[in-house]
Amino acid sequence: MRVPVCTLPGARVAITAVAVAVLAACGQQQQGGGFHGFPPAQVTTYTVEARSIPVSYEYVGQTAGSKEVEVRARVTGILDQKLFQEGSAVKQGQKLFVIDPRPLQAQAAAAEAEVVRAQAQKAQADREVARLKPLAERKAIGQKEADDAVSNAEFAAANVRSMEAKLNEVRLNLAYTNVNAPITGLTSRAPKSEGSLVNANDTLLTTIWQVNPIWIPFAIPENEQLGLQKEVAAGRLVLPKDNAFDVTVKLSDGSVFPRQGRINFADTRVNPTTGSVEYRAEIPNVDAALRPGQFVRVRLAGAKRNNAIAVPQIAVLDGPQGKFVYVTDKDKDGKDIAAARPVTLGEWVEAPDGKGGNLWIVETGLKAGDKVIVDGIAKLRPGAPIMLGGGPGGPPGAPGAPGAAPGAAPPAKDKGPVKGAEPAKS
Repeated sequence: MRVPVCTLPGARVAITAVAVAVLAACGQQQQGGGFHGFPPAQVTTYTVEARSIPVSYEYVGQTAGSKEVEVRARVTGILDQKLFQEGSAVKQGQKLFVIDPRPLQAQAAAAEAEVVRAQAQKAQADREVARLKPLAERKAIGQKEADDAVSNAEFAAANVRSMEAKLNEVRLNLAYTNVNAPITGLTSRAPKSEGSLVNANDTLLTTIWQVNPIWIPFAIPENEQLGLQKEVAAGRLVLPKDNAFDVTVKLSDGSVFPRQGRINFADTRVNPTTGSVEYRAEIPNVDAALRPGQFVRVRLAGAKRNNAIAVPQIAVLDGPQGKFVYVTDKDKDGKDIAAARPVTLGEWVEAPDGKGGNLWIVETGLKAGDKVIVDGIAKLRPGAPIMLGGGPGGPPGAPGAPGAAPGAAPPAKDKGPVKGAEPAKS
């Protein structure tokens, strides 16, 4: 006969102990929040204000000389000498090349002889006129003979002027055998070496760029230009009059060129090939630190947005529906919760006080007085309970929040984006 387990000695005690353990475990899990969600996340907020904010714009440009001259041979001949170091700085009037002058020297000598011959013929014709004129007056010779002598003298005078013009042309070409720098600037390489044949007005000898000041052409896309014009027309944006922006240049290594410049040209048409409007900045470059051909970023400062809404860059997230921020809200019980708010963004700007890093202009989605969560967003979900400034309902200026009193504890370091969302990228 089998005895029931429950009637064995100690069995009832064992079953009771197991039941108590299970209930205790369930109670601990419930107490830890496993069934009732995470505890409220501690966050800090940024109170949105409408204010005037300086804005700047950046565009890609490429440096170019304010003057660029191609130095070409102006006479045909053999390149005799190169008198400068390729790539070096030269001054206006400095001799750069010498083309063999001997053929032109010979032509100049022949032209001088032709001038002397023409002058001798003119002198002979003048003497003939002087001899025949009195005879014609006394009717000793016919008038036609005297008139022919005068015409011959005039022809001789014209021949002298023609020979002198040819001599001047040869002398000019002889002067072109010395190739001088037309401007002050930096030279390029010399494609032709000594002994090469160069052709008049065809052969490129070198290129010279004037680099002080240096020019930086850049382009603004047409759609962006139209957007700026609409913002100006609506009164939300104020641009400097006559394009009087403060121009700074950021180099390829991220450093900022130490001298500022100005815009000296703005095209009146849209380039049909690129769909953009061409502008040109001018930068002082006394030490030739900037060279032609460098790619740089041109930063235009001096514009201002009126009544602008801006939030710290860290507050903006990317989600499936686009960019959004978390703002504080209340649930039906009046408790603080996080609410996702879609936003439309403009450009990046620097914080007006020089602190707090970059701000992002918000065109739509926020209004003055909204409290945007900027720290502690790693555990947030739409509708999740939150604690402001270290305690429920804490003010934005609580310890760790932006605008807290001096000596307050710094805000907790942001631990990254929420699941399914990441910090927005430019």
